[in-house]
Amino acid sequence: MGTDQIESFGSSTIQHGSVNDRVYLMKLNQRDFPQILSYINSLAISHNYSKVFAKVPEFGRNFFEQEGYRVEASIPNFYRGEEDVFFMARYFHPDRLIDHNADQVQQVLEAAHAKASNDHHVSLPDGCDCRIASSADCEQMALLYQQVFASYPFPIHDPDYLVKTMVENVIYAGIWKDNQLLALASAEIDFSGGNAELTDFATDPEWRGHGLAHTLLSHLENEMRNSGHCTCYTIARATSFGMNICFAQHDYQSTGTLVKNTQISGGLESMNVWYKHVC
Repeated sequence: MGTDQIESFGSSTIQHGSVNDRVYLMKLNQRDFPQILSYINSLAISHNYSKVFAKVPEFGRNFFEQEGYRVEASIPNFYRGEEDVFFMARYFHPDRLIDHNADQVQQVLEAAHAKASNDHHVSLPDGCDCRIASSADCEQMALLYQQVFASYPFPIHDPDYLVKTMVENVIYAGIWKDNQLLALASAEIDFSGGNAELTDFATDPEWRGHGLAHTLLSHLENEMRNSGHCTCYTIARATSFGMNICFAQHDYQSTGTLVKNTQISGGLESMNVWYKHVC
């Protein structure tokens, strides 16, 4: 299926393409504002994308709202522990706003909140080891992602892409047993903003139910805390009971749902935003 392209606009970063049928303003630099707003709107119109999704620092919120954007989620003290971020969306096709799984999304959130106070401490199965992955692991990592996700919004099926992200701003934590990779997750770090997105959770189907995601989440949180990246967040599949409950049990706060936001395994899925200040 391929993936959408990533490009720069000045010092800002944009992803767009037909796979997710959207423009995604991944990082907005104030030097590129407000002219970038006209650019992403024109991208959506010229390519007939049905949605623009934007991570907008507090300084830009009012301008985006004046252009027809709405806040779907927000995180306080996101940038350097000071400035809030707003996850904003504009829908260019009305049917993109209709989520036929809305009832299940609500059930997942209710279950996650109900189980938030439950004890989530788990131990690794005998013989397993959790560690930070290196470039030598990328072939094995790509194979696990291929096994778990038929398609994904970023090219994590490609070992070269994983190596590139490691060099730039992503650390991966994995769990191995006898040199077999059982589970994997990543932290995508915004060094200037002091935050990190915890994402790309994948577990070998034969090893689900062992609490491996909890171990990976704790491991990545400790890495972020120790490196001074104090805000951790995730954009989780809104119909996934397991991942939403996992973040709730680690004291993350839910802050909103991004409607039909991301193409995963062949369909557009709504996503829940969860966050936690870890230091």
